[in-house]
This record gives sequence, structure tokens and C-alpha cells, in this order.
Amino acid sequence: MKEIEKMLKREWYDANYDQELLVMRQKAELNCFDFNMSKPGSDEQLSALRKLLCNTLPKGLTVLAPVYFDYGKYTYFSEDVFINHGCYFMDGGSIIIGKNTFVGPFCGFYTSSHPLNYEDRNKGLEQALPIHIGNNCWIGANVTVLPGVTIGNGCVIAAGSVVTMDLPDNVLAAGVPAVVKKYIDQIGRETSCDWNTKKGTKIEK
Repeated sequence: MKEIEKMLKREWYDANYDQELLVMRQKAELNCFDFNMSKPGSDEQLSALRKLLCNTLPKGLTVLAPVYFDYGKYTYFSEDVFINHGCYFMDGGSIIIGKNTFVGPFCGFYTSSHPLNYEDRNKGLEQALPIHIGNNCWIGANVTVLPGVTIGNGCVIAAGSVVTMDLPDNVLAAGVPAVVKKYIDQIGRETSCDWNTKKGTKIEK
């Protein structure tokens, strides 16, 4: 089995020495350079983004430079997504960003992890687990999302948080690691959350 097939099947694969994967990442790096060095909003910049994502750009997509992808082709943006400056998409596993989602500056989405055992790690082994961000989310500045995480629809992630586990729909999460602080009913009121009991109390605005 080819290393890229192992990667896409979420198995351990050789990320450091496999020539096919190295060439793909080098191509993405060059396309990132072209995007980041082009005049904002120019045809050259849009062309570089299309090459990175390997598909037609979704309606209303905004990506501000600089931005970085390992592959590009495994990151999928929906309509009306906004990506602020300095974000990094480590997309050995797929990264899906739902529609109307705002991503603050300097966020990182990391699908890849390494073995704890240094002998295996030194062989270049990685495992890539997909990340899925729902619709209508707001990811604050400097948020880190780790491998295999799903964030539900309508979530707000506070700046500087590290998301290590799945989050349900319509919650405010914060911290390192991120935990649910409030439930959001999307009508203008919020529900505070006792994370131990998962029982909330209405907070009137």
C-alpha cells in the first residue's frame, strides 16, 4: 500500500521520506508562497488559492495572507468562510470548515500526530485524523485544534484555546484544554454550564 493511501485511511504512514508526499508538500509550499506574496485580491492570488485547494473557490470565501497548508487539496472550505491572517492547516487528514464560519488570526488546525516512542517517531511516522468544524462557528484568535476533533454547529471558541476533544452544537468553549463554558440558544440568551453535571442555568441578557 502506498504511503498516501495509508495517510488517507488514518493509518501510520511515512511522512518524512516518502517521495510522493514530499513532492506534494513542496508543491503546496510553492503555491502558498505565490498566494502570500501576491497583491491581495489580485487574479494572481486567487489563481494560487485555486491551485492550493485544487477546486473551484466557494462563494464568499475570504482567505487573508499569509496562510499555510501542508497539502491544500485536503482542506475543504464551505461558502462564506472567513480565514484571518496567519492560519495554518496541517491537512494530512481532511479539514472541513462549515459555511459562515469565521476563523481568527493565527489559528492552527493540526490533523497529524507522531508516535510517543522516539524510535518510531525518528522513522518519520505520522497518523492523520480529520478535523471537522461546523457551520456558523467563530474560532477566536490563536486557537489550536488537534487531530480528530469535531466542533459542532454554532460554536464559539475563545481566543487562545486548545481544542482536544469533540464539542457539541451551540456552545462557548474556552481554555487549555478547551471545555464548555456556556450553551448558546442562538436567540440571544446563553446558558451557563457546570461541566461536571452538565446542567445549566439561564442567564438573561
